[in-house]
Amino acid sequence: MYSNYFGLTDLPFSIAPDPRFLYPSQQHREALAHLQYGLNCPGGFVLLTGEVGTGKTTVCRSLLEQVPERTDLAFILSPGNSATELLSAICHELKVILPERPDSLKLTNAIYHHLLESHAQGRHTVLIIDEAQNLSVALLEQVRLLTNLETNTHKLLQIMLLGQPELAEKLARPELRQLSQRITARYHLAPLSFHEMRAYIAHRLSVAGIEVQLFNPDSLRRLYRVTGGVPRLINVICDRALLGAFVQRLPRVDAGIINRAAMEVQGTSAPRARRRKAAIAAISLLALVAGLGLTGWQYQGTVSRLFMSLQQAAPSTTDTESNLTAIPAASPEQVPPLQSAEDIQVQTPSFQWPEHLDTELSQVMAYRQLFALWRLEYDPNTHPVVCRYARSQRLDCAQQDGELSTLLAQNHPAVFRLERAGYPPLYATLTGVAGEQANIMLGGKAMQLPLTELAAQWPGSYVMLWQPPPYYQESLQPGSRGEAVAWLEQHLAAWRNRPARTNLPYYDEVLSMDVEAFQRSKGLTPDGIFGPRTGVYFSASLNGLPRLSD
Repeated sequence: MYSNYFGLTDLPFSIAPDPRFLYPSQQHREALAHLQYGLNCPGGFVLLTGEVGTGKTTVCRSLLEQVPERTDLAFILSPGNSATELLSAICHELKVILPERPDSLKLTNAIYHHLLESHAQGRHTVLIIDEAQNLSVALLEQVRLLTNLETNTHKLLQIMLLGQPELAEKLARPELRQLSQRITARYHLAPLSFHEMRAYIAHRLSVAGIEVQLFNPDSLRRLYRVTGGVPRLINVICDRALLGAFVQRLPRVDAGIINRAAMEVQGTSAPRARRRKAAIAAISLLALVAGLGLTGWQYQGTVSRLFMSLQQAAPSTTDTESNLTAIPAASPEQVPPLQSAEDIQVQTPSFQWPEHLDTELSQVMAYRQLFALWRLEYDPNTHPVVCRYARSQRLDCAQQDGELSTLLAQNHPAVFRLERAGYPPLYATLTGVAGEQANIMLGGKAMQLPLTELAAQWPGSYVMLWQPPPYYQESLQPGSRGEAVAWLEQHLAAWRNRPARTNLPYYDEVLSMDVEAFQRSKGLTPDGIFGPRTGVYFSASLNGLPRLSD
């Protein structure tokens, strides 16, 4: 539902144990290493414990993608309540033919003969039991007996137990000391720290197709308080929060959305009237949303409002009686033509909030105006994803968190969101700065606003376009090669007033020192790496590109 809105190629916070989304934190890498040890070192038990939702099964699924050749794996998700059920499940996983009228002895003998045959063929067999805390003491003893299946020189079965902390407590009982003594590797997965949680969310968003943060800092702090760093809770609440941001037409998740999402996940019900209001708003927005996505800071806009033909929006169900009401599309007169810099007649400095402009229309017009400043005519009907279109034109877009002063230093036009009590939020384009006045375009009209007044209303985030090097795929650093390095050498040489070197084979120390000098000139950390943050500032130094001021 919200994936197109945010420009996602996949749902980033599914609770399915998809190995693609495994965040390689230090402890998850160590947990995976312990399981890999169990795959390659026959004999004994490997024990992995962790609280509910900390990622045990996901780590195990990642292990399943790395199983060595000539290894047979039995993965038991539901071990059953009796020895016969457990041994039958193992036989099923190993494709062992069940004996007639199976009992524990017959099933154990069948498994033993299978293991002998596999060993003779040079194969190694591994048994993984998930949710092992549910095994009774008697079943755990039955599992231990399976490790007695051996030849004179080799154990025939390697066993891994995955479970909640109660499993470790159970194994500490005196009656299970023989099993406990056979555990050769133990690891306990703890919840994520705050910094790990932040990196975890960024990793899952990256796998799902975007490289920027969709959660503001306050929302992350609140999220950590309500989840305690448990990945499964993080996933569920983040999924609900992104849906909430989509319904409210917000670019990012804030702490209030996290609170509401947490209430839903914890089962706290809102009053019926509020639920109905939210449902009506969600369904109405779904009828309006048509396809304007911004990768990394995505928005779905009303495409019908951008064109001269009238279209009828899809009906929306607003209550349980399924009364259908049609939402009319905007008339052509609602979309004023874009104004060029020469056509702009600046209005009086006093800022008047537009009376008949809604959020969606202002958003679409703001991005059209932004592209117009780069001499591009943006058509969301044919290019619904804003950043993808920008990259097709050899530009890039950046969602930035920062004060107005940061944007002024970056010196490129930007789209930002204005809010005022009693009015719908509106999107505007900052097109330039003249002295102490900001030139903005709002709803197709140009106006001036004192920088002090704009700073007081500044939302703290914005979106801008910038010019990256050709074939720019990742940060350029010492050792990088290609056309992007040659381009950077040419332009940095001009900035440094030195002769440009031709046919530069790779990003060398001279280029790194020049990048550091540029970074220092802009107040950036001088690390000598040309990444998006440095690129945004450097783009404004290039000739012929739109700037806020000369």
